[in-house]
Amino acid sequence: MIVRVPAVWLAAASLCAAHAAGPHLYHHEAARISMACVYAIEAYGADAKALPRIVDEAFDEVDRIDRLMSHYKPESPLSRINRDAARNPVAVDAELFDVIADAMRYNRDSAGTFDITVGPLMKAWGFFRGEGRLPLETELADARRHVGGRHVILNPTAHTIAFDEPGVELDLGGIAKGYAVDRVVRLFRQRQIAAALISAGGSTIYGLGAPPDRDGWEVALQDPIDSGKTALTLHLKDRALSVSGSSEKFFEVDGVRYSHIMDPRTGSPVQGVLTVAVLTETGTAGDALDNAFFVLGPEASRRYLKELPDTEVFFFLPDQTRGWTLVHERAGH
Repeated sequence: MIVRVPAVWLAAASLCAAHAAGPHLYHHEAARISMACVYAIEAYGADAKALPRIVDEAFDEVDRIDRLMSHYKPESPLSRINRDAARNPVAVDAELFDVIADAMRYNRDSAGTFDITVGPLMKAWGFFRGEGRLPLETELADARRHVGGRHVILNPTAHTIAFDEPGVELDLGGIAKGYAVDRVVRLFRQRQIAAALISAGGSTIYGLGAPPDRDGWEVALQDPIDSGKTALTLHLKDRALSVSGSSEKFFEVDGVRYSHIMDPRTGSPVQGVLTVAVLTETGTAGDALDNAFFVLGPEASRRYLKELPDTEVFFFLPDQTRGWTLVHERAGH
């Protein structure tokens, strides 16, 4: 877990009774496992009876997106794309097409550092359903041939997805969780929820409004070296926080750590970055950008940030003396 959350969030499907929390507002917390992580919600609303039902509706929406965008579920529309798109264009509904089109736009804008075709590399390095391993050079070379946005052909008129060769596949794991968080935020605004904190496994969090008598939602980022410590505390109000860290999944060989965060340009795990945290307007943007910034590093990210208003990024970099050092970059600075 990268972001510290209340203890109740760590128990799947734990439900707290609604109780008064300020004038005319009621409080409710719940969690559910979806998208292979714990989605957790803390919400405040004016209707004590409706609040738990609305939160359950939000979890149902996350489950729906998981069924639509999972590349692990063989019956999902995304899995159908991966099976068939190299043979012929696959028609998909507008929602899935738009998410894939957004992902491809981030791929172009980030100079290929965010890439939803990275699946073959994840498999070569053993991170698909595994804990990681060093690939053979032949495996790595074969995987790299199938990675890159150039392999994906979008037809916005027909809403079809096609691949230019076999072996290409899409993995929306780097953007779907943030998209699901945004869908929950949209639902809560429609249902007039006064404030809510929505977490997708602690890696993407959105603070809607602010809790009663507070200026925002307080979120603590774990120390990238010592998970028992807090590295940074942030306050969210109508903003998303997305975090990528090399400690989430990694293995070591001969003293070298290899994390699951790939540089699609080289075909190898990124070195020299511990954690990246991004503050932005939406979970979708944050999900894409934390991966892109992790690969780009602070210097190259400054150029990209010029195109991204209302975006901040925190780089936790290795430091031999203190363990890590923090670099904070903002759009326009």
